[in-house]
Amino acid sequence: MIMRDTADKATAVTERLRALQPYGMMPGMVARPAPAREDAEIFQALKAVLAPYAPKLTVKEDSATTFYLVTKSASYKGKPLFFGAVIQKSYVSYHLMPLYWKPELLKGMSPELRKRMQGKSCFNFKKIEPALFTELARLTRTGFEAYRAAKLL
Repeated sequence: MIMRDTADKATAVTERLRALQPYGMMPGMVARPAPAREDAEIFQALKAVLAPYAPKLTVKEDSATTFYLVTKSASYKGKPLFFGAVIQKSYVSYHLMPLYWKPELLKGMSPELRKRMQGKSCFNFKKIEPALFTELARLTRTGFEAYRAAKLL
């Protein structure tokens, strides 16, 4: 009986996922609630920092809560390198993988931006901070140029 219940639950989940496909959802993806207005504004501001690079990279995901760009080639340990912005539960994250690959890019970073860092290449924001977003845009440009110079695009 337990096996049958488990199989029934798995079938029900699979059917729900298939039902989402017409709405742009793929199997394995989980629908998120609409972001709060402030999070959406932060996300749009960070997405604007990344948008100039979209023509030179591959847009892996572009939704109301996630914007991921990846290199067109498998350039680091056999995988594409990525840039991205994502709305999390209580903040918006900005992922800048060039910092992981080339940590010397962090030299000269302001203490204010460093406070937003989580790990080696992620920045978290709870509000729009124009000065920090401008600094992040410069850092993103420098990281992108480092990828270009190393022929990793």
